[in-house]
Amino acid sequence: MAVEAVKLDAPAGVEIRGVDLAQPIDDDTFAIIQRAFDMHGVAVFRDQQITPEQQVAFSARFGEVEINHNGAKFGLEGNPEIYLISNIVEDGRPIGTPRAGPRWHSDMCYAKRPARATMLFAVEVPELYGLPLGDTAFANAAAAWDALPGDMQRRIERLRAVFDFRGRKRGRPISEETIAQYPPVEHPMVRRHPNTGRKSLYVMRDDCTGVPGMEAGEARTLIDALADHIVRPEFVYRHRWRKGDLVVWDNCTVQHRAVIDYDLPQRRLMWRTTVKGDVPH
Repeated sequence: MAVEAVKLDAPAGVEIRGVDLAQPIDDDTFAIIQRAFDMHGVAVFRDQQITPEQQVAFSARFGEVEINHNGAKFGLEGNPEIYLISNIVEDGRPIGTPRAGPRWHSDMCYAKRPARATMLFAVEVPELYGLPLGDTAFANAAAAWDALPGDMQRRIERLRAVFDFRGRKRGRPISEETIAQYPPVEHPMVRRHPNTGRKSLYVMRDDCTGVPGMEAGEARTLIDALADHIVRPEFVYRHRWRKGDLVVWDNCTVQHRAVIDYDLPQRRLMWRTTVKGDVPH
């Protein structure tokens, strides 16, 4: 089957057909994948049967694969690049992070070099009487920028925001040791895509804690207004998972959140890999 990139009927996303990720991907095929990914922000591969090694190898085509800070506790044995997202409990202990990412965010935004791409492979998908649960929603931050009024675009185009990992302590425990790995960092509120040059809003309610040179209350109002704008329904694609789905997203173009509408005995198991990006500009 010829490789085909089919745009989803949604504000973001493209389905890549005719690719078996268990097989080596030649350069021409990957060029098609890369172009579609850069253009649409989310790439969906259905009905895949891959090993952890094959996922890591495919992730490496996008850039340097990094080991997530959660990997020490929830890394896959023998493949530390794979971080388990799961509510499964074995021998009284969780095998992965059970409630990862319930709020809108862009992965590793609090790092000096945020994630270029994130990849999830669906090993087990929770169901209730045949109804799939545990969707992931994606918001197109590039489309959100395009839709801003000109006055707002001019107001924020050269502003920077402070990203502070400590904002994530709300809702789940994070060790002081982990927090120390990610001191507060400044990033532009409007990012340019490293390959296409397209502008995207880069603002998150939890992770952005201030705007240098702006009074705290004014900064909070601006951050909250932009964060709400990004996730308006007209910019959101909601992915309904099937076992064997592999989804990779661009953390510059889209933000995402997990829909946690399930609990045991509905089991969820995802393999996550992360590709390191460049300093935002």
